[in-house]
Amino acid sequence: MTFSTISALSPLDGRYAAKLAPLRPLMSEQGYMHRRVQVEVAWFIALSDAGFQEFPPLSPGARTYLLNLVKNFSETDGNAIKEIEKTTNHDVKAVEYWIKSKFEARPELQKASEFVHFACTSEDINNTSHALQLRSARDTVVLPALDKLLVKLRDMAQAYAAVPMLSRTHGQTASPTTVGKEIANVVVRLQTACDRIAAVKILGKMNGAVGNYNAHLAAWPDFDWEAFAKKVVETPEPLGLGLSFQPYSIQIEPHDYMAELFDAIARANTILVDFSRDVWGYVSLGYFKQRLKAGEIGSSTMPHKVNPIDFENAEGNLGLANALLRHLSEKLPVSRWQRDLTDSTVLRNMGVALGYAALAYQSLSVGLNKLELNSEALAADLDASWEVLAEPIQTVMRRYGVAGAYEKLKEVTRGQTVTAADLHALIRSLEIPEADKQRLLAMTPGSYTGKAAELAKRV
Repeated sequence: MTFSTISALSPLDGRYAAKLAPLRPLMSEQGYMHRRVQVEVAWFIALSDAGFQEFPPLSPGARTYLLNLVKNFSETDGNAIKEIEKTTNHDVKAVEYWIKSKFEARPELQKASEFVHFACTSEDINNTSHALQLRSARDTVVLPALDKLLVKLRDMAQAYAAVPMLSRTHGQTASPTTVGKEIANVVVRLQTACDRIAAVKILGKMNGAVGNYNAHLAAWPDFDWEAFAKKVVETPEPLGLGLSFQPYSIQIEPHDYMAELFDAIARANTILVDFSRDVWGYVSLGYFKQRLKAGEIGSSTMPHKVNPIDFENAEGNLGLANALLRHLSEKLPVSRWQRDLTDSTVLRNMGVALGYAALAYQSLSVGLNKLELNSEALAADLDASWEVLAEPIQTVMRRYGVAGAYEKLKEVTRGQTVTAADLHALIRSLEIPEADKQRLLAMTPGSYTGKAAELAKRV
């Protein structure tokens, strides 16, 4: 079978391929190879500036040429590395050989070719490459997509700040809120989650086979290799990697920062699962309508249907993302002794986890932009729920010491259909100040929203 989007095993590279185009160059194997070349080149150039007699500083032309290997890295280059790997059966060594092959007809670089991958273990290259991948995916795909959702949700929170809505605690009618306030709750939670995603330090180590600079010190015993490695890791791109330095490791970087990052993204996703289900419910209640799109079909047999599919797709893909993210965060920090290989194959699925998340964020964005508030449905629900005013009435009664206030309202309202006339008759019979009596008589389910509008506008 010829590979195409329709024959892809994963829907991320099949049905949804076009939607994930921004993520693919970053988290694919092509993106991984690109970052490996970047790390090898940064290490090589830094070695030339370390002051070693055996490796004098590279000329400006050689530096530009090397940096252009990174800048112009293409799919053709990636395929060339894969061809070398068929012989080496080792992906990092294939990258090293590919770089050396680019030194042909360049005597200055050929002379220094043994300093490519000098004193490095494969994991020095891999862990920093993964770090560069994750930082780029977080900063250019994940956070911008979440920020886009936050902008939309903030706009909705403020636009609907004063639109009253019946609450439902335990699925039953409860004290009214506003549409904007309920969306504001999500904004605050999601903003906190995004801040935590952004705050995770992306770490990298360059300390050799078991983290002790053994080979480095064998070559130059008096050189401060730890300071050198730290400089390469922390110097901004393109001459360095622009990461945070990890000073302690076994052969692999411990991956604790990865677990922290994946957990933070999963937390944001959980918030959005909660929100997706709520919006699904509000659409079902008729609180929101969905804008129609010409040619779309909601059901193969029921022509009337306009299904909330974007929120359903979001929920499903957020679940897939979190299943993978949580496995990554639980598995990756665990390694037998100084190194086992179980992390390697798992790490190749980071892009899959982030792909499902990115797909969900897109579905939510599309779904939110289809929503139209149905004020009539909201008002009708409130007008049919006068029993929710039992709370303010009994609270005012208790203020003035009316005995058994809660119990009296419970007797009148619990599990019963309550009308405005029923409540007004009760209010008129109360022995409370006339001003408070009139205030309660003027209250409706739609006006009993507390500070909801203020809180929504403030978000």
